[in-house]
Amino acid sequence: MEGKPKRILIADDEPDILEIVSYNLGREGYEIHTAKDGNEALENAKQLQPDLIILDIMMPKKTGVEVCQILRSQPAFQETLIIFLTALSDEASHIKGLETGADDYVSKPISPKVLVSRVNALFRRVNSKDTGKSIKLGNIVIDPVKFIVTIDNQEVILAKKEFELLYLLASRPGRVFLRNEILSQVWGNDVIVGDRTIDVHIRKVRQKLGVDCITTVKGVGYKFEH
Repeated sequence: MEGKPKRILIADDEPDILEIVSYNLGREGYEIHTAKDGNEALENAKQLQPDLIILDIMMPKKTGVEVCQILRSQPAFQETLIIFLTALSDEASHIKGLETGADDYVSKPISPKVLVSRVNALFRRVNSKDTGKSIKLGNIVIDPVKFIVTIDNQEVILAKKEFELLYLLASRPGRVFLRNEILSQVWGNDVIVGDRTIDVHIRKVRQKLGVDCITTVKGVGYKFEH
């Protein structure tokens, strides 16, 4: 791993999980830090500013979902990668996690090989993304370097995936993006998400922007119009 190692915070109330995950990711050259509950995860995240946070969903004091919601509400954590660890096998739990702002999830019992692969894939995807140029459409400015959206010079806070979704649509105004395209370019092929996840993110972007600029093309996808 070239340059400064990526910093990873792992939060789980099971000591064995912390040990296994820490060991395997440490072998990859990552700088590892741990937390044993939701409150400690929040404190450590604010202090360490990690590049990636791995959160167990069912933690004491605050759940992984609650921690993710709190972090994603703060500008400093819009670009931070977040992976959920979950023993919950039902699809609704996974969708809930992704809608909260997580980038991926890994099911328990954990396969260290799978987890390492997912972590490496997330970092590769982030590093390969074209940061591009700011997009200015009317009174809306979208800055992909600072992850900031402004409308009439007023900053609008979007979660990471909400921002990526908006930037994708706004990059080609008037072009209809198919759902499969959106899933592939925003969430990547390694993450399994459904149509509902896209719809929820679209709804949140519309609400936060407060302007009608994303049009639904029924049965096909979405497009940006302004």
